Amino acid sequence: MKTYLGIDVGSISTKFVLIDERNQILFSLYRRTEGNPIKAVQEGLREVKNHIKNHSINVDIGGVGTTGSARHLAGVITGADLIKNEITTHAKGTCFFIPNVKTIIEIGGQDSKIIILENKVAVDFAMNLICAAGTGSFLDAQAFRLKIPIEKFGELALSSKNPTNIGSRCTVFCESDMIHKQQMGHKIEDIVAGLCQGLARNFLASVAKGKNIQKPIVFLGGVSENVGMRKAFEDALEQKIIVPKYNTILGAFGAAVLIKENPPQKTKFLGFGISDKDIKCTSFHCKGCPNQCEVIEARIDGKVVARWGDRCGKWSGLNIIDSNEI
Repeated sequence: MKTYLGIDVGSISTKFVLIDERNQILFSLYRRTEGNPIKAVQEGLREVKNHIKNHSINVDIGGVGTTGSARHLAGVITGADLIKNEITTHAKGTCFFIPNVKTIIEIGGQDSKIIILENKVAVDFAMNLICAAGTGSFLDAQAFRLKIPIEKFGELALSSKNPTNIGSRCTVFCESDMIHKQQMGHKIEDIVAGLCQGLARNFLASVAKGKNIQKPIVFLGGVSENVGMRKAFEDALEQKIIVPKYNTILGAFGAAVLIKENPPQKTKFLGFGISDKDIKCTSFHCKGCPNQCEVIEARIDGKVVARWGDRCGKWSGLNIIDSNEI
């Protein structure tokens, strides 16, 4: 069976999706990155391999695509045939399930973005540039501070009868405002609901400012699992918000579909055995010109497989991604 693998490595989570030639998902995995993207990719590959073995699936990997904030690193250590940005892969993955989608709101662990589509093509987008208010890591931190399991955060917000107003333009001020409201005696559920509403307003006023938001509107990313945030966006936009199946892994799915549509004659995939290799990344500053670029160097079992980060291509010209040499 010819199959294609998509890998989405973010700051908080790493996702894997294995599809067949009909775009059917054979296996998907959502796991924490835990600050170590190399380890997350290796362990994820091991789980994909075990699934194939345990289900006696005879697969032939026809291509691998990577995306996410660590897409280049993931692409180097796996031998990816395609390295694509999150805007393109999320648009591609979403359009497969919701062909008429016009707006995508995607909020992950450290970043948030809005994508505007026309005829299945992304024509405009924006991402948060500075503040992480409203992202998964921020919500995790507030849930921890309030001693509420993050899985219960959204349900608690829905139980509120009188959401309080929480300033949400900055993570620091938002947290201090929450503490102030607690000291005033506001109920926890009202504070949580107010936080969700504030974060939705903040997203629309900053990330989505000036964007032509049209329905159907799709909500993706880890934060889309939070039913409180879903309702907050519906209230703020006065529109129905669609949270599709596979809402947390559509970036990886999109990467897999993209490589399936333009497969290489021979994949550069290094194989599942890469999960057992010793992979390390180091960096150095090039002294060749005033730019003094920081060059990243990746080694597998001590062998240099790639360098990147330079502007002129002096070092990135070396890309040894060949399974026969490793």
